[in-house]
Amino acid sequence: MSGTLRIDRVVTFGVFELDGGSWEVDNNVWLVGDDDEVVIVDAAHEPQPITAAVGSRHVTAIVCTHGHNDHVTHAPHLAAAFDAPLLLHPGDQPLWELTHPGHPYRHLGGDQRIAVAGTELQVIHTPGHSPGSVCLYLPEADALFSGDTLFAGGPGATGRSFSDFPTIIDSLRERILTLPEATRVHTGHGDNTTVGTEAPFLAEWISRGF
Repeated sequence: MSGTLRIDRVVTFGVFELDGGSWEVDNNVWLVGDDDEVVIVDAAHEPQPITAAVGSRHVTAIVCTHGHNDHVTHAPHLAAAFDAPLLLHPGDQPLWELTHPGHPYRHLGGDQRIAVAGTELQVIHTPGHSPGSVCLYLPEADALFSGDTLFAGGPGATGRSFSDFPTIIDSLRERILTLPEATRVHTGHGDNTTVGTEAPFLAEWISRGF
């Protein structure tokens, strides 16, 4: 590695809009890298605090865990400002078009690896909250960046357009809850959790249906 790996969190504030509704939300923006370079995970709501957290570091990529507007608000703007590639799974094209119609991005695929600071983020396609939702796994740091696929207390919401509860359960059961129990889950909203904390409740989530 080129330096000491660090994970920084920036909390931004704004509005999530879908299906004619709007909700005020706080979003976690994650910066993964070292003192020289960084990947931005979910450029949400406000560009200034994200830019301040990046500082003088080189941005190697801006990764969108999914296409909901509250996770991609300033992704194109910051990609241009930092001359960095903008990555999104093409399954979320319909959602992307609601916020940034016609704006290009690079396709993010399952099993893709994103290099930063001498290590790699592993992309895991986890549809359910949206068709193109992904998580980013950094085994070296026992860290997972889950977007809105997994929270402290259960899966992300599936009661809106482009979402599906059985699909998110399959994603969690097959691809996320199989990770080491010590894996720290850095969520898209709210507090962190761990795989070991959440895994025992899978049956309860299935039973309650959300």
